[in-house]
Amino acid sequence: MENEAPPDHPPAARRRRLFVLLLVVAVLAYASDQLTKLIALDVLADGQPRPFIGDVIQFKLIGNPGAALSLGAGNTWVMTIIAVVVLVAIVYVSKDLGSRAWALALGLLLGAALGNLTDRFVRPPGGGEGHVVDFLDYNGWFIGNIADIWIVGAAGLIIVLALVGLGVDGRRERKAAPVAPQPEEHEVSDEPGERSDG
Repeated sequence: MENEAPPDHPPAARRRRLFVLLLVVAVLAYASDQLTKLIALDVLADGQPRPFIGDVIQFKLIGNPGAALSLGAGNTWVMTIIAVVVLVAIVYVSKDLGSRAWALALGLLLGAALGNLTDRFVRPPGGGEGHVVDFLDYNGWFIGNIADIWIVGAAGLIIVLALVGLGVDGRRERKAAPVAPQPEEHEVSDEPGERSDG
């Protein structure tokens, strides 16, 4: 039948449902990232920091040429290429999707990566080298955005899924059962006067 999946794949109907879930999560993650960046560009345009949770987390607007958490600031094009590779990898992996948790993690990652990639092309100087809009200052350690929160959350969820052995296809890795030791066989001697007590 046309809808039958190979034995190593989840059923096609389930994969379609989970792919739709992935897309919905990605759209929500992307929308939340872009909307909060637009608000930050409007409200924080004067460059002045504003307290959010005391001095621990403040609102402070910057343009980040690097990756999440302001890493790799001198390699903007490299960050753009990495983001594109991540997007392609997510689409490729999602063909075997059989887990809601993986759909959530990959959806968050997809939406966040698209959010920051959008900035690379629409924010100055543009052309794949645009600066990502960051506005959440974490005690002066680094400044991030909503997409970074989704990336960190997705990464944490993926680590948990890997630790519990849940694959993208929804199957758990099974550990091989220990092999029971075989009882030793006693040899029967052919020599006269000797016997086996086994």
